[in-house]
Amino acid sequence: MMISDFRSDTVTKPTPEMRKAMAEAEVGDDVIGFDPTAQKLEALAAATMGKEAGLFCPSGTMGNSIAVKAWTRELQEVIVESRSHIFNLESTHLTFVSRVTPRPLPSRRGAMDPGEVERNVRKPNVHTPQTSLICLENTHNNWGGAVVPLENFKAIRGVADRHELKVHLDGARLFNASTASGVPVMDYAREVDSVMFCLSKGLSAPIGSMLVGPAEFIDYGRRIRKALGGGMRQVGVIAAAGLLALTEMSKRLSEDHGRAKRLAMAISALPGVVLDPFDVETNIIIFGFDHPKYSVFDLLAELEKRGIRALAAPGGSGIRMVTHKDVGDADVDSAIGAFREILA
Repeated sequence: MMISDFRSDTVTKPTPEMRKAMAEAEVGDDVIGFDPTAQKLEALAAATMGKEAGLFCPSGTMGNSIAVKAWTRELQEVIVESRSHIFNLESTHLTFVSRVTPRPLPSRRGAMDPGEVERNVRKPNVHTPQTSLICLENTHNNWGGAVVPLENFKAIRGVADRHELKVHLDGARLFNASTASGVPVMDYAREVDSVMFCLSKGLSAPIGSMLVGPAEFIDYGRRIRKALGGGMRQVGVIAAAGLLALTEMSKRLSEDHGRAKRLAMAISALPGVVLDPFDVETNIIIFGFDHPKYSVFDLLAELEKRGIRALAAPGGSGIRMVTHKDVGDADVDSAIGAFREILA
């Protein structure tokens, strides 16, 4: 039976070209600064985002952890969106690694109200922590891959400038946001002080994320990466795949978006599915499920029997499906057929 894996774009396999580049990569010891392929990737990542320097990280969570640690001090506070990945799904590194207090704020599909952000900026006193950083996310994972508009970035940048705050972007899927909106990634990056973006997920590299920002910030971030255990030796063997992810795979993301939209349109009217397909902007579909016969986990089990893999959405009240390069038109057709067979 053919398996169609919609669990996440993290399940993508490296392309044949990536595997060849990894096998042939020129390598050195990156911890002591002599891996030429890693250095090439870091320079390209920085240039792509219009920043001074870049740092290869084993994961997006480590990249975000380094950024928060570098921009803050203990006893300070970080403004985050209430459903953000950095607040909900990164193993509490805000408090564990950086020892800062998160201040979660509500949003409209990931876009926090700039006025609300400004009202929650706190100055230091003996009772309360000082706000030092604002964290944004684009696309927004838990809002179903929603694209946060550039205008919202600019407004929050204005708040940050008025209060001398730094802004960090969790741009794990920033290239998806750029593809969907038509806004170049550099335009988003211009409104923030640092950016983390993933080479895995939609860009299909097997491992790795990039952190970019000012040179002094990245120099300090390299020390933090070492302290967190993220310094690796001949990292060029995976950086080589990252170069192809960045230069080639970002060009095909519209295919994933189109397939996600087609799947959403097809299942949205089925019994139990609670989904507005027009909310699906990129490659993530998150929908509620309320059916008299099936629970969320019953439906997932029935889909699995038919070769369709998906995940429960956060909280278990719905289902999350993600399209990516290893999900083609035939996989979408199979998923639509399985949903209709089970629910119609």
